[in-house]
Amino acid sequence: MKRMNGCLRAGLILTGILFALIILGFFWTPFDPTAMSGAEKLLPPSLRHLMGTDSFGRDIFSRVLRGAGTTFLIALCTVAVGAVFGTLAGALTGYFGGRVDAVLMRLNDALTAFPSMLLALVLISLFGSGRQNVILALGIVFIPSFARVTRAAYASLRDANFVAEARLMGAGSARILFVHLLPNTLSVLLPALTIGFNNAVLAEASMSYLGIGVVPPDASLGYMLSEAQSMLASAPWYAVGTGCAIVLLIFSVGLTGEGLQRRRGEARYA
Repeated sequence: MKRMNGCLRAGLILTGILFALIILGFFWTPFDPTAMSGAEKLLPPSLRHLMGTDSFGRDIFSRVLRGAGTTFLIALCTVAVGAVFGTLAGALTGYFGGRVDAVLMRLNDALTAFPSMLLALVLISLFGSGRQNVILALGIVFIPSFARVTRAAYASLRDANFVAEARLMGAGSARILFVHLLPNTLSVLLPALTIGFNNAVLAEASMSYLGIGVVPPDASLGYMLSEAQSMLASAPWYAVGTGCAIVLLIFSVGLTGEGLQRRRGEARYA
C-alpha cells in the first residue's frame, strides 16, 4: 500500500479535527448559540468566552461551532447533489456517446453558459431562501463541473481491455458503468469532490452574507460574517473568529485535495 504524502496526511489530520469539532457542535456548545445576555455584550476573548461575545451577548465560539456545522452540512449536501447527477450524466455521455452525449451535453452547456453565482441567485429567487433551497440551487449549479470530469474519464476508459472482457462475459451496461468503470474514475472524482466542497462553502457563505441564503434562526458562517461587518469597530473578534473558521475549513479540505492530486501523479509515474 502506498504511503500518504505529507500534504495528504496534514490535510486529513486537520480535516479530521475540524470535522470532530463540527460534529460536537451539533450536540453540545459551551453556551446556547442563540441565548442573549445584556450583561455580556461585546466582551473580548477570554477563558470564559474563547472568541468573545457579540452585540447581543451571544457567545461567538458557540455560534461558530453551530454555524460551521450548518455550512459544512450545506456544502456536503450540495456536492452530493451535484456529484450524483453530474456523475450520472457524465457516465452516460462518456460511455454511450452519440445522441445521448449530444442531448445531455447540450443541457450541460446550457447550464455552463450562465455564471455560476448568477445562476444560483436566479434559482434562489425562484425557490426562496432557506437551507433546503440553497442546497437545491447550488447542487444544480455544480452538476456541469462533475459531468465534464466524469465524461472525460469514462470516454478514456470505455474501450479499455477490462471493459471489453466484461462485455464478453455478458455484463450489462449498468454493471459496466457502475461496477467496472466507476471505481476506476475515483482518482479523478475525489479531487473534484474536494474542489467542489470548497466552492460550495464559498458559495453558501457568499449567499448567506448577502442575506439570500440561510436565514435566522439557522446560523451559518456567511450570515455570521455579515453580522460581524457592522461590528468591526466595536467587536473585531467576531469577524476574525468567523473568518478564520471559513479559511480553516477551506484550507483543510483543499490541502486534502492537493494531497490526492499528488498521490495520483505519483501513481501515474511510478
